[in-house]
Amino acid sequence: MDFIIHIKDFLWDYVIIFLLVFAGLFFTIKLKFPQFTKLGLAVKSTLGNVFKKDDGPKKEGEVSSFQALATAVAAQLGTGSVGGVASAIMAGGPGAVFWMWISGLLGMSTIFAEAILAQVFRQKKDGEVYGGPAYYISQGVKNKRFAKVLSIVFAIFLILALGFAGNMVQSNSIALSMQEGFGIKPAYTGIILAVLVSMIVMGGVQRISKIAEMIVPVMAAVFILSGLVILVMFRQNIIPVFKLIFQSAFSTSAVFGGAVGISVQHAIKMGLARGLFANEAGMGSTPHAHAVATVDKPADQGLSAIFGVLTGIIICTVTAMIILLTNAHIYSFEHGLDSVAVTQKGFEIAFGKPGVIFLAISLFFFAFSTIVGWYYFGESNIVYLFGQKAVLVYRLLVVIAVIVGTVVSVDFVWVLSDTFNALMVIPNVIGLVLLSNIVSKEARSLDEPKLK
Repeated sequence: MDFIIHIKDFLWDYVIIFLLVFAGLFFTIKLKFPQFTKLGLAVKSTLGNVFKKDDGPKKEGEVSSFQALATAVAAQLGTGSVGGVASAIMAGGPGAVFWMWISGLLGMSTIFAEAILAQVFRQKKDGEVYGGPAYYISQGVKNKRFAKVLSIVFAIFLILALGFAGNMVQSNSIALSMQEGFGIKPAYTGIILAVLVSMIVMGGVQRISKIAEMIVPVMAAVFILSGLVILVMFRQNIIPVFKLIFQSAFSTSAVFGGAVGISVQHAIKMGLARGLFANEAGMGSTPHAHAVATVDKPADQGLSAIFGVLTGIIICTVTAMIILLTNAHIYSFEHGLDSVAVTQKGFEIAFGKPGVIFLAISLFFFAFSTIVGWYYFGESNIVYLFGQKAVLVYRLLVVIAVIVGTVVSVDFVWVLSDTFNALMVIPNVIGLVLLSNIVSKEARSLDEPKLK
């Protein structure tokens, strides 16, 4: 256990953060700041698709652009958006929030590149469309032997990180929140989750994307609305909180009422790490969803991916505001709370016991949608490695992992998940950089006038 923890800490402290920041800066410069120059177009095109009944005719195995985005966002908005933000604040101080915003901005350019490549190199197998890093690395990188090794390594680590370990963590979070909010025993939660997950994943990406399309917009809107209510309730704290965030981002002064001092370096590390984990840009997970979208050109789905990260930034900011406006971080520090419990305390301070119940319901939908999204990302790589014949076995193993996750301590599973998450970043970022010229070429299509 200690040995794996050391590996995990080394990867995240000295390798992964720098790789993800490098990727963000690299594509920001190479693509001429798409998170700013293309943001308006991304919002306009994505919101335009929300109000369309359909994005147009879809081929077999494909889904609409918005359904693909919803599936990607469903995977992004897991416990990281609720507990991860709280952990960043508790470990890095309020200044970590500022660095989470920075990581989100950098992530927009990286995820733009990922979505484009996922579209360019996607494949159809037995009527189903698949894509993602294993596919664009193996097809796009010129050195085929090197490409094969990178793609296989990525696929293995993603299946372990998300399909199994990650989904155990998510189901455990759901079980704990249901027990806290409603007194439901974890075993019962596990059975219910197993049934729901089985019903959805048996329908393939079409059913997964339809469920995501229904859940994600409502889930995000309700959570943001709750944050706005708390913003109004604690409006006298808004300006002091924003001052605290910016001062703590660049100051070595003590936080939590003077109880502890946190260095700028630690605030930067925690903010970037948790922010990058929450939006998943550069990790290679969400491209699997973007690959199956029906779009006119690959860069169109890149715009949707940018909007997805924007949504994540908003959700994470709402969580941070709930914690800081209510001073839940100070209470939590004094009482040894961390992760989801900190956010839960913020809701309790604002709304009492109904706030705890509300967060339990919110966390259920956040984590459940992540389980479904991560399941599909794993399936894409199972098909890459073993073909369609292995999908049924994979589905069964994921359902078992979800059940087991609700009834066991997952501290070790958390460590494994974080470690595998880190390891899958490395081949993905290498592939992205090697294929960056293709990204640039496709991105330029957005500047071409549309033919009438």
